[in-house]
Amino acid sequence: MRVTVRRNRATTWPVALSSPWAMAAGALGVSTSAVLIGVSGASPGTATFYRCALAAAILLPLAVFERRREGHPTKRQRIYASVAGVLFAGDALWWTQAIGEVGAGLSTVLVNAQVVLVPLLALAVDREPVSRRFLAILPVMIIGIVLTGGVLEHGAGSDPVGGTIHALLAATCYSGFLFLLRRGGSSGRPVQSYSYVLVSAALVSLGAGFLWHGMTLAPGWTQLGWLLLVALGGQVAGWLLVAIATPHLPSETGAALLMLTPIGALVLGAVALGERPSALQITGSAAILVGAFFVSRNTGRAGHRD
Repeated sequence: MRVTVRRNRATTWPVALSSPWAMAAGALGVSTSAVLIGVSGASPGTATFYRCALAAAILLPLAVFERRREGHPTKRQRIYASVAGVLFAGDALWWTQAIGEVGAGLSTVLVNAQVVLVPLLALAVDREPVSRRFLAILPVMIIGIVLTGGVLEHGAGSDPVGGTIHALLAATCYSGFLFLLRRGGSSGRPVQSYSYVLVSAALVSLGAGFLWHGMTLAPGWTQLGWLLLVALGGQVAGWLLVAIATPHLPSETGAALLMLTPIGALVLGAVALGERPSALQITGSAAILVGAFFVSRNTGRAGHRD
């Protein structure tokens, strides 16, 4: 059965938040997470739990406002969102682990396999066709990801095999999370749906944190402050915009625009940490920007195809 994503006519949120520009802004918001989590020094479980729990608390007034205007999420929305939260937790935990094992560059490349997997999921499950434009620009974007990640310039990390496995598991979870986030938000009520994602992810990461690499329930004020910034920048300003926009865009457009995340991380690392991107990384970023522009062109309404 083919599922067609349509705009919810009764939505509380402005139409502008459903545009490719909003999706791009969300991707750049998400890009702040990697640098801020690195600065915080928190373990995977601690970082994932607090970034989700704090964001859920911040979004509570918006969720209540949306509930009064649009009503409760459907049972299907709650199920999609809860499973998406489990997958988001798996992505965050495994990706954080992979950074130390295989290096930040290669882990970023492997996780961003979602640019291929998400459209393939939409094709297999929802019978959503993949455009010729996307297929043509995909090799350029993959090369851009490899160059931006610095894979050709750095070592493979302390455990290449384990890191590759963890990064690929993260990529699988990431792709499933994006697919369900898009599917669950197609019926409206994106803030409430996303709140279920956050609560589910927080609970899973809390349990996993105690079993895997430790969990700090009472981090110091400095670490908590950094994680609050992660919640505000990555989870609220970033993923909330993605959650609102992605149901109204073709899956390939959303996947391509999320490729702006490593570019944002590269720029933030240069500004906040004094890192200097190489010529190859700058070239890769330019390739990603060109690819994202061409894939997202003329997709202002859902369901547009070349």
